[in-house]
Formats: sequence, structure tokens, C-alpha cells
Amino acid sequence: MFISWATGLSGGVVDQVFFYILAITIFLLGLITFLMVYFVIRYRKERNPRPSDVHENIWLEIIWTVIPTLLVLTMFYYGMTGFNFLKKAPADAMKVKVVARQWSWLFEYENGIKTTELMVPVGKPVKLSLTSQDVIHGFYAPAFRVKQDVVPGMTNTLWFQPTEVGSFDVFCTQYCGLQHATMSTKIVVLPTEEFRQWYQKGKEEIEATKGKPRGAQLFQEKGCIVCHSIDDTPRAGPTLKGLFGKNVTVMIEGKEQNLLADERYLRKSLLEPNAEVVKGYPPIMPLGDLKEEEINELINYMKELK
Repeated sequence: MFISWATGLSGGVVDQVFFYILAITIFLLGLITFLMVYFVIRYRKERNPRPSDVHENIWLEIIWTVIPTLLVLTMFYYGMTGFNFLKKAPADAMKVKVVARQWSWLFEYENGIKTTELMVPVGKPVKLSLTSQDVIHGFYAPAFRVKQDVVPGMTNTLWFQPTEVGSFDVFCTQYCGLQHATMSTKIVVLPTEEFRQWYQKGKEEIEATKGKPRGAQLFQEKGCIVCHSIDDTPRAGPTLKGLFGKNVTVMIEGKEQNLLADERYLRKSLLEPNAEVVKGYPPIMPLGDLKEEEINELINYMKELK
């Protein structure tokens, strides 16, 4: 659900500055338009057949210099105050790590939960620490009036505090490749008690699944689902349904070759994603940040996609 009005404290601060500048702009537009029409009528040729020189007026020049300067300074002060407010997260803010990658988001909570949508409690300030695995992305939540570039090799932060329950859009504002337009997710704001239950349940599920296969979970967390379906749905990459054990036609250094989709093929596709690209698909798969254990889990999961 996208809404234009602010749904958090940060949004209120941004809106106040916006409407202050808008009010000044509308007033000056009206004043200048009125004076233009007045001067056209007052000094038209019929009333002033002979042109005359206009002499300087020191007080008028002072007024139209001082007043705009003061207005600009107030806008600067107002904007700087809001900027400082948005940059200093409250000490009790809930901390969430955000990882951007082509072309999905991953949110990691302090208790170890990982999700592809940001779940937060209403009324609680939330501090995000953002980093990128590949290229520059942009985290933009219009309902909360917050935006921050997400740059590889560094961690940027932002915070917001939701004031109502609902689901709100998040977009990537930096062109980050072929599937940039699909790089969106949601901020889901839950009632406090409902969030507490979800948070506790997630922690219990992590404990319960330790040591168990988690290929399906990794398939979601690593963003594989963005480009590869498991049910033959057309996407940017080939479907993985029934792939294992099948012959595939790939492009290797511009030449077609037929390969068996065995463990070797799957492993190389994860470690060198653009070395053996399935014919008919662009070489756009990003290099994932995968550990050996995660690679094995994903391979075992893909084997089962019949």
C-alpha cells in the first residue's frame, strides 16, 4: 500500500519543511504574478506615451535583497534541523542490518532472523544499517520520507518510526542492472504484541532448524528466487524445476555446448555464474556471497526440484 501522507516521525519532519517551502513559493508566485499584471496595466502605452527613466530606490533595493536572504536562511535552518533529526537515531531504536544485492533486499535482526520484507513494530524507532554486496543501490521508503544510498564497501544508516499499522513500499532508486525495476519489497508494520510474537517465534524456529537442511530458506535469502522460478514461471533466468540431471545448451565464450546439469554444473553456476550461461538468457547473474556449506545446501535443494 503506497500512501502520500507521512506515516512516521521522520515523514512528519520532511513534510513540515516541504510545506514551509511550498507556502513561500506559492506566496512569491502570487505576488510576482500580481505585480506583473499591475505594471502592465498601470504603465501601458496609452497612459504613458512618453517613456521616462526609472531612478534607483535604495530602500526598495535593500528590501528585495534582505527579505529573500532571510527567507533562504530560514529554509536552510529549517532543513538543517530536520536533516540532523533524521541522522541521529534514538538510543532505544531497534537495529536491523540491510543487505542490498542484485536484485533483492535482505533484512537481518539482532536475534538472527532473516527476512526479505522488513517487519517492524508500530511506535518503535527502527535503525537500519545498510550495505551492498555488488553495486550501488538506493533504499527508498516514500511513506516514511526516508532515502539512503547503499554503497558497496561501506555501511550507511537511516532511521524511522512508524506511527500506524500497515504495509508500505520500498524501492531501489539507483539503476542497478537489468532487473532494477523489480527490486522492491515491503515494510510491514505490526501491532506491538503481534510483532513480539513473530519475533519470538522466529527465534524459536532458528533454534529448531539448526543442523537441518535449509536450502529452500537460502534460495529465498540469497535472492535466487528473483531470477529463477521453481515452477516453470518465466523470469530473467532459467527455471530450476527439473533442471538436475537434464541436458542444457549453454554459451561458453560465444560457442554453444551441451552440458549435463549435474553437481559440477550447479556448483560452477554458483561460483562462476556467467561462465556457462544457458542459451537465450543474458549473462547477468551476480556473484553471490556463499560459504561452502551454503553451496552444498543449495545444490541439494536444486536436486529435489522435480
